[in-house]
Amino acid sequence: MQIIQHIVDLNTATGTMRCYVYRPAAEGRYATIVFYSEIFQHTAPIARSAAMMACHGFVVIVPEVFHELNSIGTVLGYDDAGKDKGNNDKWQKPLTSYDSDLASIVEYCQSADFCSGAVGAMGVCLGGHLAYRAALNPAVLGAFCLYATDIHSDTLPASPQDQSLARMADIKGEVFFVWGKQDPHVPAEGRLKIYQQCMTTGLNYHWLEVNAVHAFMRDEGERYDGALALQMYQQAVQFFQRTLVPGK
Repeated sequence: MQIIQHIVDLNTATGTMRCYVYRPAAEGRYATIVFYSEIFQHTAPIARSAAMMACHGFVVIVPEVFHELNSIGTVLGYDDAGKDKGNNDKWQKPLTSYDSDLASIVEYCQSADFCSGAVGAMGVCLGGHLAYRAALNPAVLGAFCLYATDIHSDTLPASPQDQSLARMADIKGEVFFVWGKQDPHVPAEGRLKIYQQCMTTGLNYHWLEVNAVHAFMRDEGERYDGALALQMYQQAVQFFQRTLVPGK
Protein backbone atom coordinates (compact mmCIF):
# COMPACT_ATOMS: atom_id res chain seq x y z
CA MET A 1 0.00 0.00 0.00
CA GLN A 2 1.35 3.41 -0.95
CA ILE A 3 1.41 6.11 1.70
CA ILE A 4 1.70 9.86 2.03
CA GLN A 5 3.33 11.91 4.77
CA HIS A 6 2.62 15.26 6.32
CA ILE A 7 3.13 17.25 9.51
CA VAL A 8 0.58 18.55 11.99
CA ASP A 9 1.29 20.81 14.95
CA LEU A 10 -1.10 20.15 17.84
CA ASN A 11 -1.85 22.33 20.82
CA THR A 12 -1.28 20.52 24.11
CA ALA A 13 -1.47 21.50 27.76
CA THR A 14 2.29 22.04 27.72
CA GLY A 15 2.75 23.76 24.36
CA THR A 16 2.83 23.03 20.65
CA MET A 17 3.67 19.44 19.75
CA ARG A 18 4.81 18.55 16.25
CA CYS A 19 3.52 15.24 14.94
CA TYR A 20 4.59 13.36 11.83
CA VAL A 21 1.69 11.65 10.06
CA TYR A 22 2.07 8.63 7.79
CA ARG A 23 -1.12 7.35 6.16
CA PRO A 24 -2.44 5.42 3.18
CA ALA A 25 -2.64 7.44 -0.02
CA ALA A 26 -5.99 5.89 -0.92
CA GLU A 27 -9.05 7.75 0.30
CA GLY A 28 -10.84 6.27 3.25
CA ARG A 29 -10.90 6.17 7.02
CA TYR A 30 -8.21 4.16 8.75
CA ALA A 31 -7.45 3.17 12.32
CA THR A 32 -4.70 5.19 13.99
CA ILE A 33 -1.52 4.01 15.68
CA VAL A 34 0.29 6.53 17.87
CA PHE A 35 3.93 5.52 17.39
CA TYR A 36 6.18 6.61 20.24
CA SER A 37 9.89 7.02 19.57
CA GLU A 38 12.94 6.45 21.69
CA ILE A 39 14.53 9.39 23.51
CA PHE A 40 16.02 10.55 20.18
CA GLN A 41 12.62 11.60 18.75
CA HIS A 42 11.76 11.39 15.03
CA THR A 43 14.92 9.77 13.67
CA ALA A 44 15.30 8.02 10.32
CA PRO A 45 14.80 4.53 11.84
CA ILE A 46 11.63 5.71 13.60
CA ALA A 47 10.37 7.22 10.34
CA ARG A 48 10.95 3.91 8.56
CA SER A 49 9.13 1.98 11.29
CA ALA A 50 6.18 4.35 11.08
CA ALA A 51 6.08 4.02 7.30
CA MET A 52 6.21 0.24 7.57
CA MET A 53 3.11 0.19 9.76
CA ALA A 54 1.26 2.77 7.67
CA CYS A 55 1.78 0.65 4.56
CA HIS A 56 -0.43 -1.99 6.18
CA GLY A 57 -3.43 0.30 6.25
CA PHE A 58 -3.04 2.49 9.32
CA VAL A 59 -2.69 6.16 10.04
CA VAL A 60 0.54 6.37 12.04
CA ILE A 61 1.27 9.47 14.10
CA VAL A 62 4.74 10.05 15.56
CA PRO A 63 4.73 12.82 18.19
CA GLU A 64 7.83 14.67 19.33
CA VAL A 65 7.90 13.23 22.83
CA PHE A 66 9.99 16.05 24.34
CA HIS A 67 8.34 18.96 22.56
CA GLU A 68 8.36 21.11 25.71
CA LEU A 69 12.12 20.79 26.09
CA ASN A 70 13.37 21.29 22.52
CA SER A 71 12.71 23.44 19.51
CA ILE A 72 10.29 22.02 16.95
CA GLY A 73 11.97 19.53 14.66
CA THR A 74 14.76 18.54 17.05
CA VAL A 75 16.24 15.12 16.31
CA LEU A 76 18.94 13.77 18.61
CA GLY A 77 21.85 11.74 17.30
CA TYR A 78 22.56 8.13 18.14
CA ASP A 79 25.74 9.17 19.94
CA ASP A 80 26.81 10.07 23.46
CA ALA A 81 25.66 13.68 23.13
CA GLY A 82 22.24 12.64 21.86
CA LYS A 83 21.90 9.94 24.50
CA ASP A 84 22.82 12.34 27.30
CA LYS A 85 20.40 15.00 26.09
CA GLY A 86 17.57 12.51 25.59
CA ASN A 87 18.03 10.92 28.98
CA ASN A 88 18.13 14.34 30.62
CA ASP A 89 14.86 15.23 28.89
CA LYS A 90 13.36 11.93 30.05
CA TRP A 91 14.16 12.71 33.68
CA GLN A 92 12.65 16.20 33.38
CA LYS A 93 9.28 15.55 31.76
CA PRO A 94 6.46 14.46 34.12
CA LEU A 95 4.64 11.30 33.13
CA THR A 96 1.31 13.10 33.31
CA SER A 97 2.44 15.42 30.52
CA TYR A 98 2.49 12.46 28.13
CA ASP A 99 -1.13 11.82 29.14
CA SER A 100 -2.18 15.32 28.11
CA ASP A 101 -0.13 15.01 24.90
CA LEU A 102 -2.08 11.87 24.04
CA ALA A 103 -5.39 13.57 24.75
CA SER A 104 -4.57 16.12 22.03
CA ILE A 105 -3.67 13.34 19.58
CA VAL A 106 -6.88 11.43 20.31
CA GLU A 107 -8.91 14.61 19.76
CA TYR A 108 -7.16 15.08 16.42
CA CYS A 109 -7.84 11.48 15.40
CA GLN A 110 -11.50 11.80 16.24
CA SER A 111 -11.87 14.83 13.98
CA ALA A 112 -9.60 14.00 11.01
CA ASP A 113 -11.56 12.81 7.99
CA PHE A 114 -9.02 10.06 7.23
CA CYS A 115 -9.23 8.47 10.70
CA SER A 116 -11.80 5.86 11.69
CA GLY A 117 -11.72 6.91 15.33
CA ALA A 118 -10.11 3.67 16.53
CA VAL A 119 -6.78 4.35 18.25
CA GLY A 120 -3.87 2.14 19.28
CA ALA A 121 -0.34 2.80 20.46
CA MET A 122 3.06 1.32 19.65
CA GLY A 123 6.57 2.22 20.72
CA VAL A 124 10.16 1.21 21.33
CA CYS A 125 12.33 1.77 24.43
CA LEU A 126 10.93 4.88 26.17
CA GLY A 127 8.26 4.71 23.49
CA GLY A 128 7.35 1.21 24.61
CA HIS A 129 6.67 2.63 28.05
CA LEU A 130 4.64 5.47 26.54
CA ALA A 131 2.61 3.05 24.42
CA TYR A 132 1.77 1.12 27.59
CA ARG A 133 1.02 4.41 29.35
CA ALA A 134 -1.24 5.44 26.46
CA ALA A 135 -3.47 2.46 27.22
CA LEU A 136 -4.57 4.29 30.37
CA ASN A 137 -6.62 6.45 28.02
CA PRO A 138 -9.92 4.62 27.38
CA ALA A 139 -9.79 5.62 23.70
CA VAL A 140 -6.71 3.42 23.19
CA LEU A 141 -7.89 -0.09 22.40
CA GLY A 142 -4.51 -1.79 22.08
CA ALA A 143 -0.86 -1.13 22.83
CA PHE A 144 2.15 -2.93 21.34
CA CYS A 145 5.13 -2.27 23.61
CA LEU A 146 8.66 -3.16 22.53
CA TYR A 147 11.32 -3.40 25.27
CA ALA A 148 9.58 -0.77 27.37
CA THR A 149 12.00 0.89 29.76
CA ASP A 150 11.44 2.35 33.23
CA ILE A 151 8.08 0.72 33.92
CA HIS A 152 9.58 -1.68 36.44
CA SER A 153 11.82 0.88 38.12
CA ASP A 154 9.31 3.68 38.81
CA THR A 155 12.04 6.20 38.00
CA LEU A 156 10.30 8.63 35.66
CA PRO A 157 8.91 11.84 37.22
CA ALA A 158 5.55 11.10 38.85
CA SER A 159 3.99 10.70 42.25
CA PRO A 160 4.00 7.10 43.57
CA GLN A 161 0.31 6.62 42.78
CA ASP A 162 0.79 7.93 39.23
CA GLN A 163 3.69 5.70 38.27
CA SER A 164 2.83 3.59 35.24
CA LEU A 165 3.16 0.21 36.93
CA ALA A 166 0.97 1.33 39.82
CA ARG A 167 -1.79 2.32 37.40
CA MET A 168 -1.94 -0.95 35.47
CA ALA A 169 -5.37 -1.80 36.88
CA ASP A 170 -6.76 1.29 35.13
CA ILE A 171 -6.03 -0.15 31.67
CA LYS A 172 -9.11 -1.53 29.91
CA GLY A 173 -7.57 -2.23 26.50
CA GLU A 174 -5.23 -4.99 25.37
CA VAL A 175 -1.46 -4.81 25.84
CA PHE A 176 1.23 -6.78 23.99
CA PHE A 177 4.64 -6.78 25.69
CA VAL A 178 7.82 -7.75 23.81
CA TRP A 179 11.09 -8.08 25.73
CA GLY A 180 14.68 -8.90 24.84
CA LYS A 181 16.12 -11.53 27.17
CA GLN A 182 19.57 -9.96 26.84
CA ASP A 183 18.35 -6.39 27.40
CA PRO A 184 20.23 -4.89 30.37
CA HIS A 185 17.73 -2.02 30.63
CA VAL A 186 14.92 -4.40 31.61
CA PRO A 187 16.60 -7.34 33.37
CA ALA A 188 14.88 -10.56 34.35
CA GLU A 189 13.88 -9.26 37.78
CA GLY A 190 12.32 -6.19 36.18
CA ARG A 191 10.35 -8.27 33.72
CA LEU A 192 9.18 -10.51 36.54
CA LYS A 193 7.91 -7.50 38.49
CA ILE A 194 5.83 -6.36 35.51
CA TYR A 195 4.59 -9.90 34.82
CA GLN A 196 3.45 -10.32 38.42
CA GLN A 197 1.57 -7.03 38.20
CA CYS A 198 -0.15 -8.26 35.03
CA MET A 199 -1.30 -11.35 36.91
CA THR A 200 -2.39 -9.40 39.98
CA THR A 201 -4.42 -6.79 38.09
CA GLY A 202 -6.00 -9.10 35.53
CA LEU A 203 -4.69 -7.05 32.63
CA ASN A 204 -5.62 -8.34 29.17
CA TYR A 205 -2.07 -8.93 27.96
CA HIS A 206 0.27 -10.90 25.73
CA TRP A 207 3.84 -11.61 26.77
CA LEU A 208 6.73 -12.42 24.43
CA GLU A 209 10.40 -12.74 25.34
CA VAL A 210 12.90 -13.10 22.52
CA ASN A 211 16.63 -13.69 22.31
CA ALA A 212 17.68 -10.12 21.61
CA VAL A 213 19.46 -7.14 23.07
CA HIS A 214 18.03 -3.68 23.60
CA ALA A 215 17.02 -1.71 20.48
CA PHE A 216 16.96 -4.74 18.19
CA MET A 217 14.28 -3.02 16.07
CA ARG A 218 16.48 -0.03 15.20
CA ASP A 219 17.83 -0.52 11.68
CA GLU A 220 21.03 1.41 12.37
CA GLY A 221 23.94 0.06 14.37
CA GLU A 222 25.14 -3.33 15.50
CA ARG A 223 22.15 -4.24 17.68
CA TYR A 224 19.71 -4.49 14.78
CA ASP A 225 18.16 -7.93 14.14
CA GLY A 226 16.32 -7.58 10.86
CA ALA A 227 14.80 -11.06 10.87
CA LEU A 228 13.41 -10.59 14.35
CA ALA A 229 12.23 -7.06 13.57
CA LEU A 230 10.24 -8.38 10.61
CA GLN A 231 8.52 -10.88 12.90
CA MET A 232 7.62 -8.08 15.31
CA TYR A 233 6.13 -5.94 12.54
CA GLN A 234 4.01 -8.91 11.48
CA GLN A 235 2.89 -9.49 15.05
CA ALA A 236 2.04 -5.81 15.48
CA VAL A 237 0.04 -5.65 12.24
CA GLN A 238 -2.00 -8.71 13.22
CA PHE A 239 -2.54 -7.31 16.71
CA PHE A 240 -3.80 -3.95 15.47
CA GLN A 241 -5.91 -5.42 12.70
CA ARG A 242 -7.70 -7.48 15.33
CA THR A 243 -8.02 -4.79 18.02
CA LEU A 244 -8.64 -1.71 15.85
CA VAL A 245 -10.22 -2.86 12.59
CA PRO A 246 -13.72 -4.43 12.79
CA GLY A 247 -14.08 -7.59 10.75
CA LYS A 248 -10.35 -8.31 10.50
